[in-house]
Amino acid sequence: MSFPRMKELQLLCLLIFGGQSSLACPHPCTCHGSQVDCSSRFLNSSNLPSIFPEGTTELRLHNNRLTTLPNGLLDNLSSLRQVSLYRNPWACDCGVLYLRAWLRRRPGGSFSSQLHVNCSSPAHLRGRLVEYLTEEEVLDSCHYWYCNLALTSQALLFVFVLVQAALLVAVIVFLRRFEKLSREARRTKEESLTAGERETVYLPLTDRSS
Repeated sequence: MSFPRMKELQLLCLLIFGGQSSLACPHPCTCHGSQVDCSSRFLNSSNLPSIFPEGTTELRLHNNRLTTLPNGLLDNLSSLRQVSLYRNPWACDCGVLYLRAWLRRRPGGSFSSQLHVNCSSPAHLRGRLVEYLTEEEVLDSCHYWYCNLALTSQALLFVFVLVQAALLVAVIVFLRRFEKLSREARRTKEESLTAGERETVYLPLTDRSS
């Protein structure tokens, strides 16, 4: 077989298998044509598929445990026409910025299943539509998140210092008891040696000439 013919076959294989891999249905979703159904799969932000087929026209992500969407997840789906995102506990802090931006720049009127994309946390934003959050509200939530993290870190540091102090006190008490026991052991040994010397009986030397 000639070299050009082999290159043609390799290119054909790449087109066939590459096209199939790009259309592969992500686990644990099910696919029917260009529809990808990932609903009710107990998906969260860590086990959500990181890529979907490029030709996806309908994506169902509702009724899961999603709190955020990874940055850029939906950007390459140029054929996307319908997305369902409701019944997810969206956390409206810094992590919601990508979802908010994506909802705001979607083509008007071409998406039909994006109602009820509501905040579940923090408490002061619960029930609000993610798309209509103001930038100040999102940034304030970010500040709250950082403050909570700082408070948690300080509390953990305080507990760590208390544990270290308790360990230090325990070591000091142990060393003092060990020193006391050592002194008592030395005193007992000296007393036993002294008592032994007192009980020693010296016998008189006998005259060898007798």
